[in-house]
Amino acid sequence: MLENKMGVVLIIVVCAAVVLAGAMRKKLEWLLNLVMRSIVGAIAIYFINGALEMQGISLGIGINPITILTSGILGIPGLLALYGLGIYRLL
Repeated sequence: MLENKMGVVLIIVVCAAVVLAGAMRKKLEWLLNLVMRSIVGAIAIYFINGALEMQGISLGIGINPITILTSGILGIPGLLALYGLGIYRLL
């Protein structure tokens, strides 16, 4: 009877460990995704600013923690929003 209860407890512990490992993997995947989008966003801001400067347009979108996090969290819509705000500021 005692071995039976130990077996049930062992199964519950193993199941909890598997669920916890899956949850940690999801969070790590989300964090890695955020970092990758932030890096790509910073690179995109750099090249877009360079292309706009060649055309004689200066929007003043800098590469700083706020703009990097905006592009990292929101992705392409975040970049568009940053440049939309830059255009609005020019008006």
